Amino acid sequence: MQRRPAISKAFINLNKAVMANEGRVTSALKRMIAWVSSNSTGCRYCQAHAIRAAERYGAEEEQLDNIWEYRTHHAFSEAERAALDFSLAASLVPNAVDETIKERLYEHWNEGEIVEMLGVISLFGYLNRWNDSMGTSIEGGAVESGEQYLGKHGWEKGKHV
Repeated sequence: MQRRPAISKAFINLNKAVMANEGRVTSALKRMIAWVSSNSTGCRYCQAHAIRAAERYGAEEEQLDNIWEYRTHHAFSEAERAALDFSLAASLVPNAVDETIKERLYEHWNEGEIVEMLGVISLFGYLNRWNDSMGTSIEGGAVESGEQYLGKHGWEKGKHV
């Protein structure tokens, strides 16, 4: 990205705006939203970085260990499940957000918070395409978190060596 500094600068500013906390969407939840989005697209680089960031930003160990089972595991609240289901549906192509997902989302979150969530999903849509297309080399710390929390479900570096 640094080969085109204007793109890099724009990305940095977008990242700062998206990851700022304006409501009840915590930093940890934003990173779990990013992980669900990245998992749906298959970008192993972003999966590892998102789970590492969730860890660093205070996600509970039980949530990290059971992120794959967020829909049924007791470590996740109904509000978190609604947010993560939204992340999955909004990340798919074609988009799978329907009235049921929207209704569940609005039961727990206000419009500003939903905009924050969609900002994360959209930002990671960009990052997933960028890093997976470029085969970006994955850093050691992210590999460690990927192996620890995602490895039991088959996560590996793939092309991001």
